[in-house]
Amino acid sequence: MTRNAFNDIIHKLNRKLFVIAYSIIKNRQESEDVVQEVFMKMWMMKDKLDYYENINALAVTMTRNSCIDLLRKWKYIDSEKDGSDTQAADQSPTPYDQMVSLETREIVSGIIDDLPEACRDLVQLREINGMSYEEIASQNGMNINNLRVILSRARQMIKEKYIKYTDERGKTERITGKVL
Repeated sequence: MTRNAFNDIIHKLNRKLFVIAYSIIKNRQESEDVVQEVFMKMWMMKDKLDYYENINALAVTMTRNSCIDLLRKWKYIDSEKDGSDTQAADQSPTPYDQMVSLETREIVSGIIDDLPEACRDLVQLREINGMSYEEIASQNGMNINNLRVILSRARQMIKEKYIKYTDERGKTERITGKVL
């Protein structure tokens, strides 16, 4: 495998692997380190990569396994500090956090649904489906720079509408004293 081909793999998978690592580890820096480590391991085995049918699946599996190894390492270190083999503290979100997260997703989803169709489709492909700019551009026959501009404007519209929505809602709650 050539260096350019490997760089293409990195650009194609970097975001996806980071999202997977972050969903498991819940730590930005450690997730970035795991992804970098996975790419280093893949580079070390670059001569063998051509024999794999699906390099994406290999990278995802390597990322998942590296995350699990890291979590096991953390658990082992924590148990050594405590001098016991007790389970780590429950890191699951509280019911309140779950409610806030669900509500925020619903608000943002509604805002995205209200975007113009072209913007909505591009945001869906990039942010929700995780497609690369190149994939979206080739699928829609667009120039990558135009695509980036449209997505940037769409993100700005989402941000402004979300801020406006939350500001208006906060004023209502302060006036009535009720959470809607």
